[in-house]
Amino acid sequence: MSFDEEWSAARATAASHATMRLNQAPTAPGPGGSAGGADLALNQDQIGAVGSEAYKLHTRLQTDGKHAATATSEAAGALTGEGFASGAALLKANTLWETQAKTLVAACATISNGLNYSLASHAKDEQQLHADFTASAIDTYLK
Repeated sequence: MSFDEEWSAARATAASHATMRLNQAPTAPGPGGSAGGADLALNQDQIGAVGSEAYKLHTRLQTDGKHAATATSEAAGALTGEGFASGAALLKANTLWETQAKTLVAACATISNGLNYSLASHAKDEQQLHADFTASAIDTYLK
């Protein structure tokens, strides 16, 4: 068999396997999956706990992330005033630290707010589905 024939056969086999994988759902649970085929489960208590911890971290970082800023700035100024090059380096490190702390505070706020929004949105969707189903069931009995 020539290379071109082998290559064509390999491509055809790969294409048929890809089609089979795309056209059927797995019957057994796999990594991250469940027996029902669902791969995403919403546990509101766990999500709420993560959101709460993100908010706590956000609050603590806002204060604790800055507790050495004043002392560091004063030390940098004193070192620079005495002619030490490390003063400028310390000031640069302090500026970078403050930037990174602000980034972490913003990320924690984003996580907390996003999870809170997701929980509220999911609860609202559940209520709407329940109302729609109830109305549908009532409508069926009235006909």
